[in-house]
Amino acid sequence: MNKPVHAAGDGLVTGATLVTLDGDAGYGLVEDGALAWRDGIIRFAGPRSELPAELAGDAIDAGGDCITPGLVDCHTHAVFAGDRAGEFEQRLQGADYEQIARAGGGIVSTVRHTRAASEDDLLAQSLQRARALLADGVTTLEIKSGYGLDFDNERKMLRVARQVGDELGIQVRTTFLGAHALPPEFAGNAEGYIDAVVDWLPRLHAEGLVDAVDAFCERIGFTLAQTRRVFEAARALGLPVKLHADQLSDGEGAALVAEFGGLSADHVEHTSVAGVAAMAEAGTVAVLLPGAFHVLRETQLPPLREFRARHVPMAVATDCNPGTSPLLSLRQAMQLACTHFRLTPEEALRGATVNGARALGLEDRGALRAGLRADFVRWRVRQPAELCYWLGGRLAEGVYAGGRRVA
Repeated sequence: MNKPVHAAGDGLVTGATLVTLDGDAGYGLVEDGALAWRDGIIRFAGPRSELPAELAGDAIDAGGDCITPGLVDCHTHAVFAGDRAGEFEQRLQGADYEQIARAGGGIVSTVRHTRAASEDDLLAQSLQRARALLADGVTTLEIKSGYGLDFDNERKMLRVARQVGDELGIQVRTTFLGAHALPPEFAGNAEGYIDAVVDWLPRLHAEGLVDAVDAFCERIGFTLAQTRRVFEAARALGLPVKLHADQLSDGEGAALVAEFGGLSADHVEHTSVAGVAAMAEAGTVAVLLPGAFHVLRETQLPPLREFRARHVPMAVATDCNPGTSPLLSLRQAMQLACTHFRLTPEEALRGATVNGARALGLEDRGALRAGLRADFVRWRVRQPAELCYWLGGRLAEGVYAGGRRVA
């Protein structure tokens, strides 16, 4: 497979409207701005009139286009084989998520296809999805395992996730989600399966394949006690944790992940006020996943007022997956977050940049500021609200990761 050719990691753009997001509030707009980077690191982001002489030189003229930080998709399941379009039809005919899962569909259906795929085939299928995300502004991508559900296939998924980053020239953060569903060979033996997951984790970590650990804590997933066992195994290895929490019911998952100082609680539609308070105290990010909310036609909104009141950072992600959020644009997820959750365009953009980075434990990106990674996107728009205003279409003029143009 031919790898993309990435340009050198030095450069200068002038005549841009910079959307720096540098600060706790506001877009941080800089009209007629300049952005300079060297060795993949931002050296200047500010008014063109203040550009230091040593950074001046040949420049790309942005012609007034907006430049934002690169988007950070902090929750995806982008490595999988096959699709579940048939389940989409079933839901439209009246079946719900739990009925489909209990009838052998849902996650276990994707497991069958993923196990059957070779590593090369899995990579080819996954690259198509990752390229679509990249083309619409994503420069950092989290990818979970969880469709293998045995050691060899979870390992295969994590290896493919690493290869996606290598092929596309972006950073992929890998999350081990072995506790995603109960595979058929462990039917009726959830405790035995958790034993296996806890055994696999240090072996996968030793191969450099795991950046964080996740679980599906839900009535059709795993219990609080079982999730705690997985988190304790992660903590013993010094790995951060995340959690699919309180999506279908208030299972106190948000409070559990906060207890472990977790990076994020994701979905959180049913999280209680007590769960929000625990997240606020722990600094745990709330990851909003409006794609799944939209596809499943949910009605229970996350506790947005409480998140705002307690200053819990809110990230926005695609949850790209074959069943409940076949979404290939983080910008579209931002629009859905505005429409369904009433986020402001600024909150949605922060959710896909600054707070998305926080949800991955990354402090070197998410804003346009000297010293951070030169991850940025030039958009064919004149004001940042347009990124949430337009439905569909290709607005990205250029996508840069580490100062290298990747799309």
